[in-house]
Amino acid sequence: MRIGIVCYPTFGGSGVMATELGLALAKKGHEIHFITYKQPVRLNGFQPNVYFHEVSVPAYPLFDFPPYETSLASTIVNVSLNHQLDLLHVHYAIPHASSAYFAKQILREYNIDLPFITTLHGTDITLVGRDKSYTHIVDFSINQSDAVTAVSENLKAETLKHFCIQKDIHVITNFIDPGRFRIRESKLNKSVFAPNGEKILVHVSNFRKVKRVEDVIKIFEKVNKVLPSKLLMIGDGPERQSAEETCRSLGICSDIRYLGKQEQLEEILSLSDLFLLTSEYESFGLAALEAMACGIPIITTNAGGLVEVNKDGYSGYLSDVGDVEKMAEDAISILNDEETLLRFKQNALAQANLFSIDKLLPQYENLYFEVTGKTS
Repeated sequence: MRIGIVCYPTFGGSGVMATELGLALAKKGHEIHFITYKQPVRLNGFQPNVYFHEVSVPAYPLFDFPPYETSLASTIVNVSLNHQLDLLHVHYAIPHASSAYFAKQILREYNIDLPFITTLHGTDITLVGRDKSYTHIVDFSINQSDAVTAVSENLKAETLKHFCIQKDIHVITNFIDPGRFRIRESKLNKSVFAPNGEKILVHVSNFRKVKRVEDVIKIFEKVNKVLPSKLLMIGDGPERQSAEETCRSLGICSDIRYLGKQEQLEEILSLSDLFLLTSEYESFGLAALEAMACGIPIITTNAGGLVEVNKDGYSGYLSDVGDVEKMAEDAISILNDEETLLRFKQNALAQANLFSIDKLLPQYENLYFEVTGKTS
């Protein structure tokens, strides 16, 4: 099958999942065409059956804001005409679903009916989509999709609660590739980060307000008082400065490393002992899942879809948003005893295996076949 995939090409969960899905489909023999404004971060190196089409947005003085949606729709049309796409899979409702609908209408002028599937990932529904400026177009675009998926039961519920959706929403959770995210011998030496054998805690995010990165620093400060430890902060974003100010005010900057955005994340995760995710909301929690796949127990909030990922008392612990005290206590209880830590590491890996791409990829393929009417 020839499949077009539209996504954001960034480090965010939606772009990562879209890219990993496309690569997995390509390995199974499908022809995959990524359509976005730059090469996705996890699309590196040559991959058979994989094509990349850049959306070029011309800058004209007439436009205060470049018309990305129309350029995207036009590129979708061109790719479909030139490569005879069977299906378009768009990730993130705004603006991808509306651009897909626009492209579909244009293609009808060529007697082509290009079905499109929209996958909802999180803030397209819980944040951006709730802006009254976008409500009607989100409603319309989702309802005009040939099929709709969401990455968690929680996100499905949020979508149905806040929008007038007539379409069935299929829940197909995010996944990990166990061939990439697994317990491995890292090329890095643990002593680079923990020269005296300290425990390594890690946080990965885009450092937006919803991630509550200051809570991560506060949890670590409490853990560090009890256990010699180091904290690795991976990613970047608008709240990084406030996180650095918090660590300076607490006097613990020497034990915290800011590593920025990392493409080979699994190399660092393989050295770590505990993962912290303190978000106000997560539609799923992909970063936490990737950590568990590397055998790392997780301390998370119980917000959104995280309760579907983190099994409390088994793969880690869940806490209310902002409950820094409990999260720190739970972290210490795991790290303070090697036997307990080993048990949680094994449990985290077992929990992550429930979300293996091998289990979830067939669900997407079956939906593709259903929407296109094809059998292979």
